[in-house]
Amino acid sequence: MRFSGLIFGLFLFSLGIAMTMKANLGFAPWDVFHQGISNKIGLSIGNVSILIGLFICLGVALAGEKLGMGTILNMLLIGFFLDRVLELGLIPPMDGFLYGLLMMTAGLFVISLGTYFYMGSGFGAGPRDGLMVVLERKTGLPVGLCRAIIESLAVFLGWLMGGPVGLGTVIAAFGIGLCVQVTFSLLKFQATEIRHETFRETLEKLGFKKK
Repeated sequence: MRFSGLIFGLFLFSLGIAMTMKANLGFAPWDVFHQGISNKIGLSIGNVSILIGLFICLGVALAGEKLGMGTILNMLLIGFFLDRVLELGLIPPMDGFLYGLLMMTAGLFVISLGTYFYMGSGFGAGPRDGLMVVLERKTGLPVGLCRAIIESLAVFLGWLMGGPVGLGTVIAAFGIGLCVQVTFSLLKFQATEIRHETFRETLEKLGFKKK
């Protein structure tokens, strides 16, 4: 059941990202960053997402956060699911500011809900959400503000590399923190209180004990 929640959450996260992209108001913050790098090195945005996730994962581990199965699958599956959703054309592009704004807002809440499901599974936070949790632990700032700080930095770096920044990007940079805060509050979810399994603990539960 926990594993199903993990996979479902990661798919929702990818779906939410695709929704923000198809809003046609400018990409969401991390996708500005990923697209900027994609423009430079020629990899798909999904593959860039995986690559960046690996580097962030290393930094989060050095900061003391536990790495689990959820961390690894987040890094691999969000990029994979995102490429598939875009290839299959599951989300139609929006035409007009109002429809785009509605799609962007819905996408941010879908991302927040996906975060709730996969982090709540206790298999470890993904690289970017792990970064959010590290910042929250180290600074004591509200989770929404921590998320907004990280997203804003991603926008700035992505913009420097030619990523597509638009009004929706600004909305997403500040709105994602609010959406996460609202979603977590409504569901009475505290990210820093979740006890995540390490990858080793998960393997031991599956019967792969070290002899």
